[in-house]
Amino acid sequence: MYYGYHRTSTDLQNLDRGIKEIEDFCIKNSYKLEKVFVDKQTGKNFNRPRYIVLKEDVLRDGDVLIITELDRLGRNKEETLKELKHFNDSGVRVMILEIPTTLVDYTNMDNSMATMIMQTINNVLIEMYAVIAHTEMLKREKRQREGIQAKKDRNDWDNYGRPKAIDYNVFANEYKKVITGELKPFECMKKLNMKKSTFYHYSKKYKQINSLIYKDKN
Repeated sequence: MYYGYHRTSTDLQNLDRGIKEIEDFCIKNSYKLEKVFVDKQTGKNFNRPRYIVLKEDVLRDGDVLIITELDRLGRNKEETLKELKHFNDSGVRVMILEIPTTLVDYTNMDNSMATMIMQTINNVLIEMYAVIAHTEMLKREKRQREGIQAKKDRNDWDNYGRPKAIDYNVFANEYKKVITGELKPFECMKKLNMKKSTFYHYSKKYKQINSLIYKDKN
């Protein structure tokens, strides 16, 4: 059976292009594509929900895994090569569209020398692409560290990281209506456009602050 896998690092990156590339490849070669598994997570490690399902519960000996580019599988060289070895040992063939030699089924070649040459070329190319992906990952991490340090040097560190969901005072004014019964919690969440987890985080803070104020008054 033929399965696809595609990954992007963030929600801002579009999965559609990679999925379509896999689908078009299968149509062109008359392969029946069962499903494309997708993750929107970093390629630094393989702790990704859909990938784990694909690897541990779906792929079987004789199946084919199709990916568009090696770094869509992973960016860490050692870990990526380890995953490819796992598939090879499990009898799962991996086809990487950016590496044409992986698209050739050299196992059916009659000439043993030709088979050995193809395997060697294949392994060298995969190693090279893995090194490139790993290098890009390291460069990105270096740029991020430099950016953080630059913010610290400018005394602008407080602006780094995720912005607060909402100003606390704005929340407090609305949450008072929940306390008095004017608003229900879900109505307050909707009005402030807050997630449930964020809402309860702010409500906990509100109760702690008001508890301290009450103690001070007494």
